[in-house]
Amino acid sequence: MNTIREISCDRITDTVKDLFIKANMDLGEDVLSAIKRAAEAEDSELGRYALDKIIKNAKIAKDTSLPLCQDTGLAVVFVELGQDVHVTGDFNEAVQEGVRRAYRDGFLRKSICDPISRENTGDNTPAVIHTEIVKGDRIRIIAMPKGGGSENMSSSVMLLPSAGLEGIRKHIVTMVKEAGPNPCPPTIVGAGIGGSIEKSALLAKKALLRPLGEPNRSDTRLSKFEKETLDEINRLGIGPQGYGGQTTSLAVHVEMMPCHIASLPVTVNIQCHVARHKEAVI
Repeated sequence: MNTIREISCDRITDTVKDLFIKANMDLGEDVLSAIKRAAEAEDSELGRYALDKIIKNAKIAKDTSLPLCQDTGLAVVFVELGQDVHVTGDFNEAVQEGVRRAYRDGFLRKSICDPISRENTGDNTPAVIHTEIVKGDRIRIIAMPKGGGSENMSSSVMLLPSAGLEGIRKHIVTMVKEAGPNPCPPTIVGAGIGGSIEKSALLAKKALLRPLGEPNRSDTRLSKFEKETLDEINRLGIGPQGYGGQTTSLAVHVEMMPCHIASLPVTVNIQCHVARHKEAVI
């Protein structure tokens, strides 16, 4: 018989708070390394200039504990909750309180408002929480602040089932082309294929959590598709910050699951170069 492990809401709140503060100030080494490689390879003088400024900005943010970007994002939280864990208290409220404290104590911009009145909620809540029940007696929490500029360039569609990978690639490339400089390239493109309309959106966002440039290892069709789609995107010439060049995107990450025979849901979730996410296991 498995032993049930108790985890207090206070630990969850403290963890969420720390993760969102760190995510907003410390760009992941995988992203930073990719930007540095892009700067060395970029042919466009203006493109190199933009990439150099991005690298300098990341260093200043980390050294001075200041946000990487003034848009400190919608708080998205991914939770893997072990089935042998008992949370003492209100789990949802514990996560929301962690977000409140992060944006208050970290002096992070509060960007969440009523969709119609546009009145700010004042504390960057409610956060968007995705919870998955998994085996074990641990809780894995991933904090993902998502900026409005890149989220605005994202969308879900239902393609014809006959579209296949080529049709999906055409759709992704067209979306990146139409987005142009708006999502602050170089971007990371997350794509979710299959499931239902809402599941494809979740797959696309979760794809952005993969270490940058790591190929999809579950399906050889997708690892090849990711590379070929990235090459096509970078031939668009949009370049860093839209100044032109060969670095429009740093990576294309795709996740896929089976879908209904009559459907082909596809979501493209675009992430700006400030690809922020931190995680912890309790």
